[in-house]
Amino acid sequence: MLYPQRLTQFTKEHADAVAAILCGVLLFLGWFALHVGFLGWALLLLPAAYVIGGYESAREGLMTLFKEKELDVDLLMIVAALGAACLGLWRREYYLIVDGATLILIFAISGVLEGYAMGRTERSIRSLMSLTQDTARVLRLGREEVVPISELFVGDEIVVKPGELIPTDAVIVSGYSTINQAAITGESLPVEKTVGEEVFAGTLNGYGALQIKVHLPPESSLIQRVIRLVEQAQESAPPSQQFIEGFERGYARFIVVAGLLLAILPPFVLGWNWEITIYRALTFLVVASPCALMASIMPTLLSGIANGARQGILFKNGAQLEMMGKVRAIAFDKTGTLTTGELRVFTVMPTAEYSQADVLRVAAAVESFSEHPIGNAIVQAATDLDWVKAVEVQAIPGQGIVGIISNQQVIVGNAAFVQQYVTNLPGELKDAALVLEQEGKTVVWVARLKQVLGLIAIADWVRAEAAGAIARLRKLGVEEIVMLTGDNEGTAHSVAQAVGVKRVYAELLPEDKLDVIRRLQQQYDIVAMVGDGINDAPALAQASVGIAMGKAGTDVALDTADIVLMADRLEKIEVAMRLGKRAQAIVKQNIAFALSFIVLLLVGNFLLSINLPIGVIGHEGSTVLVTLNGLRLLKNYEL
Repeated sequence: MLYPQRLTQFTKEHADAVAAILCGVLLFLGWFALHVGFLGWALLLLPAAYVIGGYESAREGLMTLFKEKELDVDLLMIVAALGAACLGLWRREYYLIVDGATLILIFAISGVLEGYAMGRTERSIRSLMSLTQDTARVLRLGREEVVPISELFVGDEIVVKPGELIPTDAVIVSGYSTINQAAITGESLPVEKTVGEEVFAGTLNGYGALQIKVHLPPESSLIQRVIRLVEQAQESAPPSQQFIEGFERGYARFIVVAGLLLAILPPFVLGWNWEITIYRALTFLVVASPCALMASIMPTLLSGIANGARQGILFKNGAQLEMMGKVRAIAFDKTGTLTTGELRVFTVMPTAEYSQADVLRVAAAVESFSEHPIGNAIVQAATDLDWVKAVEVQAIPGQGIVGIISNQQVIVGNAAFVQQYVTNLPGELKDAALVLEQEGKTVVWVARLKQVLGLIAIADWVRAEAAGAIARLRKLGVEEIVMLTGDNEGTAHSVAQAVGVKRVYAELLPEDKLDVIRRLQQQYDIVAMVGDGINDAPALAQASVGIAMGKAGTDVALDTADIVLMADRLEKIEVAMRLGKRAQAIVKQNIAFALSFIVLLLVGNFLLSINLPIGVIGHEGSTVLVTLNGLRLLKNYEL
């Protein structure tokens, strides 16, 4: 059902945009016709602008009125615009019809901007769905049958070939392989799995064929739980949004009620005649129309969004730009966010008889035949070296790889594997390996028959700018910074120490990350989450502000997040926060100015008896001024 929904959303978004454009064109043509004296044409074009531009607002306002028994700003805008039109026809001051059409155009444009922010949930869920297989290869009566995932039952045995996605959560009953779980758990290295261990739907099988048994219904799989979590988190409205909606309705209700009272009471209380009373009441609706209030926010936020885009920061909606200025706590994913997400050689430690280049040459000679990420990292590190390719290469899953170089057998692998071929491992290297492993590095030993050449430590490298970015965020006033990861405790604390994060949550599943974000929100209210993987999607959706890494980020992380760092530069988070703080300050200035000007115009309307043209000039002038003030955020300040 997602595709018909998406098509409907697509059609509505573009219909709103076309309506706003037509409203603007008709408004301009009507104004021009009125200006050059073609009154008949003006009275045809301007009402058309009213109908085309105001239809959606009128429909939503009336639906709110009749279904929810509430007044909102949409309906107030229509009343104010029609009031201006009626005054214009009544007093033959036709420019007032232009003013009413202008009010409608402003709201139509606002509706278009809000419309394009819709549909993120559908895109996010569709990206998650792409990770799930449609079918599975099931063993039944000794034969393989391809069946839909929906027809799997607990107890079914499935065959998964090398390089295939795991179709559903299951337990391995036969076989051995490495499983790339980064999309689900965030682990930086493929995990070795054997009989009795659980595998997750949406993870990628490595080099070994597996036979797995379904132990949970497919709808209860981890990836399906992630999908449901994203849906739930995105459907829940934050308190600030609820407050804004309540304020708009309360304001509209107050203005409409006040306008009705002003249209009825003055003849009885103040002795005004009915013409003056209606004139003042309609003037009240025009000058009290919240156009300046609405313009107080949107131009400012759009300017901030444009400024951010020039600096590689994609804000998906204006509300999140303002929210960035209020962030009190930030949670960082580890793999692909604080680290590069790519395995590299961290260090090479040779024995006394050999050099680092010797160790890399021998390791690369056999690892060049391997497709394992660790082997690829070693070969990449040895790119500038010359080596003779090994022959008779044989990989032993989960242990290492052996081969022949110049008629000598060479061994590359973990300590237990290498010790099958050499008498003892050098004591100083064993101590160094222990320290490296405690820091979360993967240690690969390199040896010839009965002789150790050295060791190579492999690691997911910490981003060079990470420590500085986190330090600047603290100076900016962020009260709490934590790290969330699916990796083990050792690796997590090693990275956290390198970047200056003191609070670490390790070995987390996606739902665990979501729980941490919720606890942080209870304590700090406004919480940002920075991540790049599918396993981060629920937390990104739940966070007050979700921030995704643009280059490293998966599609679902990018769709779910509110902000995307296009160049994967962590220091841009500080820029986004400073933009948010400036936007927040300018919005407050604009709101204060808009409300003050409305009050001033209202006082002028009833105490100084200003005429409607002056009220319109004041109303439109205040709208222009707050808009220009918001456009100041387009300027590239030193952030």
